[in-house]
Amino acid sequence: MRILHISPELAPFAKTGGLADVVGALPRALRRAGHDCRALVPLYSHAKLDRSALEVLDADLALAIGERVYRARWLQWREDPTITFLDCPALYHRGGIYGKDPDEHHRFLALCEGAFQVCLRTQWAPDVLHSHDWTAALVPLLLRTRYRHHPLFASTRTLLSIHNIGYQGSFGAGMVPDLALHGQEYLLHQDYLRQGRFNWLLHGVLYADGICTVSPTYAQEIQTPEYGVGMDPFLRARRSTVVGILNGVDHGEWSPEHDPHLPFRYSVDDLSGKEKNKEALLREWGLPYVPGVPLFGVVSRLVGQKGFSLVPDALHPLLVEGRAQLVVLGTGEPRFEALFADMERRYPRQVRFYRGFSNPLAHRIEASADIFLMPSRYEPCGLNQMYSLRYGTVPIVYRTGGLADSVRPWNPHLRRGTGFVFEHHDVAGLRWAVESAAATYSHGATWNHLMRQGMQEDNGWERRVPLYELLYQRLRS
Repeated sequence: MRILHISPELAPFAKTGGLADVVGALPRALRRAGHDCRALVPLYSHAKLDRSALEVLDADLALAIGERVYRARWLQWREDPTITFLDCPALYHRGGIYGKDPDEHHRFLALCEGAFQVCLRTQWAPDVLHSHDWTAALVPLLLRTRYRHHPLFASTRTLLSIHNIGYQGSFGAGMVPDLALHGQEYLLHQDYLRQGRFNWLLHGVLYADGICTVSPTYAQEIQTPEYGVGMDPFLRARRSTVVGILNGVDHGEWSPEHDPHLPFRYSVDDLSGKEKNKEALLREWGLPYVPGVPLFGVVSRLVGQKGFSLVPDALHPLLVEGRAQLVVLGTGEPRFEALFADMERRYPRQVRFYRGFSNPLAHRIEASADIFLMPSRYEPCGLNQMYSLRYGTVPIVYRTGGLADSVRPWNPHLRRGTGFVFEHHDVAGLRWAVESAAATYSHGATWNHLMRQGMQEDNGWERRVPLYELLYQRLRS
């Protein structure tokens, strides 16, 4: 099949979260399975990319957005020609991937329009246009209104992936003329327009041939008022088209046996390197290495969704008694940065907080920590809990979304499971989980058994590809 992924992010070039990892890995896995799978992403000025590695395929793209015509180029990455970039300096040479400028909607209308123009310029007829999140969610509407009668797209189908329904792309209704629908505005959601609003994700949900999200549990959750963020009635109306496929892990990037970021590598058969990594990280961060004391790790965006407000009170008994240590890597809302900075001041021998992000350091924390804290209130999928399993770092998670789908609760009687899953999202629930994990850690043989069960889980993308193949085929039938 011929599949084009359209996304605002793609690792390692442009990333704010798991979306970039998915779009970086899934197309590669589909190509390994024999499909002609390509990806289109904007070329941001801050993209982590050697510009000399790009080849210009078309230097004269004209993207008409409302009354503006943007000059753009289409470039190809020489190392992987299936990754293409839309270069439009007027729109993408800014400080970040997302912004609040008055022309923000132009930036991603250009991405949606650019997907069609790239196909037309090369006469490449996609079987599936696979849009990721709100920024590409207008592709199905544009196909239905402006491109359906073009012979190149006569058999093209559309799939919308929702990575986090909390981000919907809400703009004022004044942007509608920029869609250039030419009399087909009746297809837009009229109640929203009367309220002066235009919601990108909603129109993707209304017009995509298929809707996919990043875990089976999240696919059910977003059809409820509690998790649907106002989109639930529209998703329930299309429940037969809503599918959840758990994200995968790129084992080429995340592997304790081969990870170039680790001073000591290890495997399920030889765990000795894990403790060495822990000792090295603690000493580097100025914390004492105390054998028998578990190290908790956090690598995350520091936002309300992630549940970190529970952490200080839940961990306090362990930290004040010297029965645990904590290392945190992340950046985000000032209140959560202040929370972890305060914990570092209160427990100078137990806690370290690194404000910011570092990919090598993220790998080292995954490899060095004994326990990974991921107490998200909701989590569409989550990837770090699966990285943790791969690295023998036992995850603590709340039972929601992809966390519920990827972490099996530890049963000490049956000696089965891969992590600690708490049912009530409050301090008592998280405290139960951290105390249970610490108590289990004190039994070395049991803990090693638990670690190995997690490391033997196969969450590779190759396991997910057949599910996507079935979904694409269903769209075409």
